[in-house]
Amino acid sequence: MIHHSRRGIVAAFAVATASALVLAGCSGEAQPEETEDGPVTLTITANAITGGKNAAEADWIADWVIPQFEAAMEEEGRDVTVEFEPQGVDDENYKTKIALDLQSGEGADIIGMDGIWVGEFAEAGYIKPLSEVAGDAVDDWEGWEQIPEAVQAAVSFDDERYGVPQGADGRVLYYNKTLFEQAGLPADWQPESWDDVLDAARDLKQVEGVTPIQLNAGTAMGEATTMQGLLPLIVGTGEQVYEDGEWLGDSDGLRDALDLYKTIYIDEGLGDAVLQQEAAGRDTSFQLFAQNQIGILLEGDYFWRSVINPAEGVGTAPMADRDTVVGYAKIPAMEPGSGIEGQDFVSMSGGTGRVLNPNSEHPELAWELLAFMNSAEAYEERNATTISITPRTDVNDAILSEDPMLTFVSEEVLPVTAYRPPLAAYPQVSTALQQATLDVVSGSSVDDAMSAYVDAVTDIVGEDAVAGN
Repeated sequence: MIHHSRRGIVAAFAVATASALVLAGCSGEAQPEETEDGPVTLTITANAITGGKNAAEADWIADWVIPQFEAAMEEEGRDVTVEFEPQGVDDENYKTKIALDLQSGEGADIIGMDGIWVGEFAEAGYIKPLSEVAGDAVDDWEGWEQIPEAVQAAVSFDDERYGVPQGADGRVLYYNKTLFEQAGLPADWQPESWDDVLDAARDLKQVEGVTPIQLNAGTAMGEATTMQGLLPLIVGTGEQVYEDGEWLGDSDGLRDALDLYKTIYIDEGLGDAVLQQEAAGRDTSFQLFAQNQIGILLEGDYFWRSVINPAEGVGTAPMADRDTVVGYAKIPAMEPGSGIEGQDFVSMSGGTGRVLNPNSEHPELAWELLAFMNSAEAYEERNATTISITPRTDVNDAILSEDPMLTFVSEEVLPVTAYRPPLAAYPQVSTALQQATLDVVSGSSVDDAMSAYVDAVTDIVGEDAVAGN
């Protein structure tokens, strides 16, 4: 048996050869059946590679997951080899590769996948619900009790679990306590409505040299506009961008959200409209916040962990006084109780996960490996050097205790979060939503921006798939 780390990476590049196909866990061609008592090879693929993209994940898989799982199998008297097939390419190229693998009945047993692709792959028949692939052991797994349903949704589709989430994040309102003090605002601020946010921004406007609020807008910021701007507002009105088989059209909620952009950027000058149109606008907003020139900023926990982190060599806009100056609050619904599911507070989350290949020759054993990769022990090891929020509450309770912000997201934000629809049309719809915000912050009326958006989304998905048509 091979207990390997880098060796698994080297072996991955041999999959095109006939000998590697014999070893691979899945193949479009019939392979000799391996007996339960004989040697078994499982494969893992992810868009991660040592020394390159997502290197920490690649190293964890190669150096810890593989040897630990193989050793555990050996203790049970099973001869199991695990091979890692690393990728380090553009996300769309990776997506194309795994789609072609699955379409042809090949590919790794366990496949890393962006949650936003799950619905598209499921509708194409490339992946199936976990329990359909691996049986009752899936539903009996102890881990589900530790992963909130809202987090499970990251790699679910049509109320079925297609994968296990491997990370979690959430969006919050960051605010500068020093600027709040100058504006006569409380240090423990928690707005309960959009009006509360606007009132705070109006007070901040009285502080010289300060942009009261940064709410991402426009197409230059790309998906950051949708995820850290418009979508949290939409779910705060009780609506979602895709629901009951229809995409969001001309709705009261979208109009309310665009009206809020108009209030902030056009009517009252509470935000910098020009910044939203600059290619480097988002990065500039990070720098301005770090320099105490932006009062309120809607962002994800990534901003705390990686942008303003004061640790040497970590933050791109480090704040030495981050822990005392930067506050964070839940994003309020438009009005109390007006959010989706009648929520008072809302958020949006992204996320990736791992799915089982329905073509696997050893689906039950592949599930054992996947469950092992999502065990408490595995996540604790994964976060030994860089702390981030995991899908598991038991692990978060153990590792986040020294970081109150990440604890806040884990305990307060994740239970109320929502996700983007995992459908093929979403990226184009997202671009249309970004354009609508750009139109408004550029001075177009909400009516005109809405009309252009509805025309665009109708062209993308068809008239029958747009709500209100």
